[in-house]
Amino acid sequence: MWEHETYNGLVSTISQGNRRVFNMTEVNRNQTGWYRCGARNQVNQEQSNRIWLDIIFGPDIPQIDVTPYSITDRGYSAQERQTVSLLCQAQSNPPSQYVWFYNNSQVYTGSQFTIPWIMRLNTGTYACLAQNTYLNTRTRKTISLTVFYPPDGSPSCSVLPAMNYSSLNLTCSWPGGLPSPSLRWTTNLLSLAQGGAWPANNVSVLQSGSQTSNNSLFTCLGIHPALNTSTQCTARAWSPYSEPVCSAYATGKNQYLLLSCSWEGGSPRSIVWWEGPKGEGRGQGVETSNILVLRSNSTQNGQAYTCYAKHPLDTHTRTCSLRLEAPVLLTQRSVVSVFEGSDVQLTCILQANYPPVNQIVWFNNRRQEVIQEVQEALATTRKYVLRRAAAWTNLTVLETDGTTDNGQYWCSASNAVGGTEIPVTLLVKRYPMPPNVTLVRLVYSSQQRREVELEWQMEGEGEGGEGGGLTGFILERRLEEAPGRRRGEEEKEKDREEAGADPADQEEQRQEKRSSFSPWKQVAVLEARERVHTLGNMTPTDTYQIRITAVNHRTLGHPSPPETPADPPFSAYPAVIGAAIGGMLITTIATVLLFMYIFRNCNNNPSSTAGPGRTSTSLMMR
Repeated sequence: MWEHETYNGLVSTISQGNRRVFNMTEVNRNQTGWYRCGARNQVNQEQSNRIWLDIIFGPDIPQIDVTPYSITDRGYSAQERQTVSLLCQAQSNPPSQYVWFYNNSQVYTGSQFTIPWIMRLNTGTYACLAQNTYLNTRTRKTISLTVFYPPDGSPSCSVLPAMNYSSLNLTCSWPGGLPSPSLRWTTNLLSLAQGGAWPANNVSVLQSGSQTSNNSLFTCLGIHPALNTSTQCTARAWSPYSEPVCSAYATGKNQYLLLSCSWEGGSPRSIVWWEGPKGEGRGQGVETSNILVLRSNSTQNGQAYTCYAKHPLDTHTRTCSLRLEAPVLLTQRSVVSVFEGSDVQLTCILQANYPPVNQIVWFNNRRQEVIQEVQEALATTRKYVLRRAAAWTNLTVLETDGTTDNGQYWCSASNAVGGTEIPVTLLVKRYPMPPNVTLVRLVYSSQQRREVELEWQMEGEGEGGEGGGLTGFILERRLEEAPGRRRGEEEKEKDREEAGADPADQEEQRQEKRSSFSPWKQVAVLEARERVHTLGNMTPTDTYQIRITAVNHRTLGHPSPPETPADPPFSAYPAVIGAAIGGMLITTIATVLLFMYIFRNCNNNPSSTAGPGRTSTSLMMR
């Protein structure tokens, strides 16, 4: 009798009879175990020792267990950043040796392959190879593992016009992610009619504009298996504010005229287009038609252009219009009068017109364009000052002069459809001639001849003011030239005559020769109330002539006749008094010296014991 004992201790009789040999055919792994033989007769029975029968087999086709377990139609799946464990088992005797492959590249040796922080880059095929080193046999099994990851950020919502701006196209986009997210549009927490959820990165829904109230809020919900919670985005549809606005402007040199139309606000953006009197700009539905480009010319003056605007939430088409007009200029005064030396302002006002002018330009009385001057250090004084604003430009003429500033000034303006100009006449008046002046006293203040005292009077006192009068005096002097200098001038004059100088110049030179004085030099400007003045810095050896001229603002009167300062009158009384005082001082000093001499000799005389009379006589004799 043959018995078989398995791993589990289960004993079974596999053969019984008179034969000592037990044959097994087609041995399999289930026959592995302990075997023993038993014999018995009528007297007793005995059993042999056990023998172990080891069946060599395998390996079987491996079995792969994925933890955490998640299966899809394409294989196994895992969430990004999870820990994933792959366990491979294959029946074999002796036990199998395992090797793991990722996309046909060996990555691990062992039964259990663990990825602690799986990423989207780990998506691919994983194969387990089982080997029986005794039999030199091997088996292999491959699975597909997909790593799911959510899209970046959150869904993006937009509202676009559709159906010729009569409907809304609600677009929800959430790119990326594996698998694609599920998106669903809702409004007021209810799914839209075409709603539902789509596993896609972009979902669009058409919504009728007439059935949508202003300021409606639409929400797109996004769901992804890699996220525990849903995410969303919103889009709001609202009408633009107010009405469309039309404007016009020209290019740099007025070559082209650009008409612009805008209807600010609203979602989605409205569409605008232009229509002109000759059919310009017709093109409803063109997205960039808010600008109409026209070639500038005067024939467009007075033409009207209309801009049309449309929005999906507004059943009416809105409009705005503008009329092209050449500029019109006005001025407060066409004739402006001012006294010489004053500043005067000329005004130029621009009436409403379209398109706006580039700039208002002023021309002076010589038809030269007035440009804003910049006064630098040590530069000459400015003549004109321009002040500009959007609708006016003022020209200020500084320190007007009757000889150079009288005449017509022109204000000019132009735009892309025409131009215009207006004249402004400036009359610069001179102040009345001031009264004549007469020097009544002109004398040196001392014999040193370094200062001259002057006194003058008016022949007729006038009242100062804008209509006439007196504003001050100009004091001048000139110096008599030396004879040597005059001879040099005569020689120069002779040379000029020989060179053929102009006769008028020769006559002027001869007059200067006869006068023998240098040109007049201004030495002081005096106030109108002054009638007495002291003039210093005189050279005692020079001979001067002095004159004074009355001034009324910029109008000069006739200068007083030139006069030479007189010497001060001589007086003998001061000289006599001075001589007497000087003589008394000299006598006093001599007497004091004499007494000092007597006193010293009296102390040093050897016969000091004599009487007083004798000593006195001796000193006197000495």
